[in-house]
Amino acid sequence: MRRKALFLWFALLCLPLPASAATYEVGPGKSYANIGDVPWESLGPGDQVLIYWRPEPYREKWVIAVEGTEQQPFIVRGVSNGGGELPVIDGNGASTRSSLNFWNENRAVIKIGGANTPAVDVPTWIALENLDIRSARPPYQFTGRSGVTAYSDNAASIYLENGKNVTIRNCVIHDSGNGLFVAAASRNVLIEGCWIYDNGIEGSIYQHNTYTAALGMVYQFNRFGPLRANCGGNNLKDRSAGLVVRYNWIESGNRQLDLVDAEDSSELVNDPSYRQTYVYGNILIEPEAAGNSQIVHYGGDSGNTGIYRKGVLHFYHNTVISTRAGNTTLVRLSTNDETCDCRNNIVWTTAAPGRLAMVDAAGVLHLKNNWLKSGWVDSHSGLTGAIYNDGGNLGGDSPGFVDAAAQDFHLLSRSPCVNAGAALHPEAYAAAYQYVKHRLSEPRPGDGKADLGAFELRTGGMVPALWLLLDQGTITERKNVR
Repeated sequence: MRRKALFLWFALLCLPLPASAATYEVGPGKSYANIGDVPWESLGPGDQVLIYWRPEPYREKWVIAVEGTEQQPFIVRGVSNGGGELPVIDGNGASTRSSLNFWNENRAVIKIGGANTPAVDVPTWIALENLDIRSARPPYQFTGRSGVTAYSDNAASIYLENGKNVTIRNCVIHDSGNGLFVAAASRNVLIEGCWIYDNGIEGSIYQHNTYTAALGMVYQFNRFGPLRANCGGNNLKDRSAGLVVRYNWIESGNRQLDLVDAEDSSELVNDPSYRQTYVYGNILIEPEAAGNSQIVHYGGDSGNTGIYRKGVLHFYHNTVISTRAGNTTLVRLSTNDETCDCRNNIVWTTAAPGRLAMVDAAGVLHLKNNWLKSGWVDSHSGLTGAIYNDGGNLGGDSPGFVDAAAQDFHLLSRSPCVNAGAALHPEAYAAAYQYVKHRLSEPRPGDGKADLGAFELRTGGMVPALWLLLDQGTITERKNVR
């Protein structure tokens, strides 16, 4: 029931706002010239703040602490210009409305939860949409309660310290220490349709494009790009229970996915959903010299193996591409108590045969109906776990992409991956959508015979892409339950 609710809760944001809700319009010619003019300390359920595009950035920062409801969510929405440009919220040189009082000012441009004023313990039913949020990192500074202050290394464009039923949608998140940071007290968080790139701290491995921990965490339809130059962080790092990563484009990073232990929350470790992680329908791209040669890490990194995930990573219908000249390893499982059910994927490398390994060393890997570059090996460092060939696996030099050089990883009709899929694990969610460049989606076509990888072969013409018409206030529900 928890997993079903996780995919249904955000549909309630589609409900119309009641007549009593207030709308605050910010921008040129609007009622409020500046974001700080909005009375953030007194906003309530059903209210919405509309921030209109203007040529110059809004150099402002603030906290969101509102108790919305299922029927009356609180919404902060950017309104783009005619060319589709989003309003820019720039943390460099930003200032905060004097009536707001919140701690950890140096941790974010936009913070959700963790405030004295407004005095809301747990913000609920919050949506943050359509904004370009940037520049929370050293050497940038802001003006806050203590005067001119520098951002910390772990500052984020968006810092969710404490919230329940929070959606971050169609935002551009970049030029910060962590692009997005979600703390472990958060519940039911959806990250959808965002472009997240160019974050990190030079010479450090501890800041990432996203760094999240929550009970109920869903990433879908996002585009992840490389971190800032000389930054050693991961692209998507997570410590959640109930994690789903689906239909995303994730390119570069020390690792594309670093899914490790909830070192700061016994509640997350003890939740049954901590042991089941779902990664499906993604395009995972490993370029040359991007950092670690492992695509996915699952288990833990704290050293306290007793709290490692020790469950099943359900990894299916992904398209994995590596253009490294040297070795590539698909998955690192931290201990032999971690298992990966790997099926219906395409794993293609441009390097010579023998350069692709399935696991780093430890763990239990089940391979079923995958296309794998010929000549793959168990491990580059010595297998200490176990790999089971459950049948149906294919190999060769090319999986039959439309145009790999142009990053078009759809399948040709003659591809051996067409109709080569197996039935999903009984605990798996259906792969109902597929990614459309960039940050769009479409229903995954179906003829009763699943293709391998993130894309189903199109038959009968193009499938219309779906997205959220946020400027018009129309939200298209997208849910995926078994």
